[in-house]
Amino acid sequence: MNLLKLSWKYLVAKPLNTGLNILLLALGLAIITVLLLMQDQFENKMNKDAVGIDLVIGAKGSPLQLVLSSVYHIDFPTGNIDMKEAIAVSRNRLVKNVIPLGMGDNFQGFRIVGTNHDYLELYDVSFQEGQAWEEPFEVVLGASVAEKLNLKLGDTFIGSHGIGSASHDHDEHDYVVKGILERKGSVVDQLILTSIESVWYTHDEPEDHALMHQPVAKTGFPETEEDREVTSLLVKYSNPIAAVQLPRMINSRSSLQAASPSFEISRLFELLGVGVMLAKGLAVIIIGISGLGIFIALYNSLKERKYDLAVMRAIGASKGQLFVHVLLEGVILTFLGALVGLAIGHFFLLLLVTNYDQGALSSLSAAVFLKEELYLVVFALGVGVIASLIPAYNAYKTDIATQLTK
Repeated sequence: MNLLKLSWKYLVAKPLNTGLNILLLALGLAIITVLLLMQDQFENKMNKDAVGIDLVIGAKGSPLQLVLSSVYHIDFPTGNIDMKEAIAVSRNRLVKNVIPLGMGDNFQGFRIVGTNHDYLELYDVSFQEGQAWEEPFEVVLGASVAEKLNLKLGDTFIGSHGIGSASHDHDEHDYVVKGILERKGSVVDQLILTSIESVWYTHDEPEDHALMHQPVAKTGFPETEEDREVTSLLVKYSNPIAAVQLPRMINSRSSLQAASPSFEISRLFELLGVGVMLAKGLAVIIIGISGLGIFIALYNSLKERKYDLAVMRAIGASKGQLFVHVLLEGVILTFLGALVGLAIGHFFLLLLVTNYDQGALSSLSAAVFLKEELYLVVFALGVGVIASLIPAYNAYKTDIATQLTK
């Protein structure tokens, strides 16, 4: 007697009840799946993007905003800082290395970031084509930028003022694509990188471009006699003592602000964790309701099938086989619900990534599979077993004589 086939036939005989129970369970598991995928990938990505950056220094404002804008490029900068003051910070004995950033422009939503070659070394990039910038208005494209905008070496484009939305185009000078980076799965995939001088000259008056074709600074700060500004600094400590002394010194003794990426991101995840837990709680409630629905469906169907079970006993089926037969129905329902739920979760994340080709969501992948998803399947099967125990036990106690007499 093939109990698996027999259990499947009983479920197929009532497609509406079966489909409803599968869908209800799948929705709960889909919510948890999306949350797990997003949480895991966000945490991994943010930790990866912040490696090598001990401190971010910028204008006074929100520390979290400063970190999000300068490290992850998903928020607006807090403002600009005087370069002379920035250079003074870089000469502090507690500072090992400083990478200046200049921001404020974009091209079709992708941020144009002025920096030096140390930024490329920070993320250990490799070139798919071309090389790093050597002169003003030469740019290096992240892999996602080149792919989505279909740009190649030698192509030119005009930057626009602003980060989220452009107010006007800087059409005095075109940017020239000098290099395209290999995909790293980091923040550089979404950036257009150039020299700080390019950012300065873009906002200068046309007649002030006497140094347009001079070599740019490949490390440290550009040399200039003018009063210039940068947006922020990415700092590497020279020793562990700096983690205690440097942020406090900068925040209390200067017009600048210092923020620790690790601290701010931990605080962000702590705040977001409340919402994630609430969403997971809602999903668990939906799964619980689904388990109750499976129990009711099996319990009600058992009343209609007592004669069938008695016939099965009469032709040789044991009590244990009847017990397993009903238990299998619950397990099949929850197993199918788990598979459908995982599929819906990955598909929903795919839709999110497809509709948001820029920003934080664009770096997520629906093709990632976590070991926690296997735990979800096991959890779903457990729900199916628990929901089926009472109906299975009632099937086990089926009285042959009484049922056949009726």
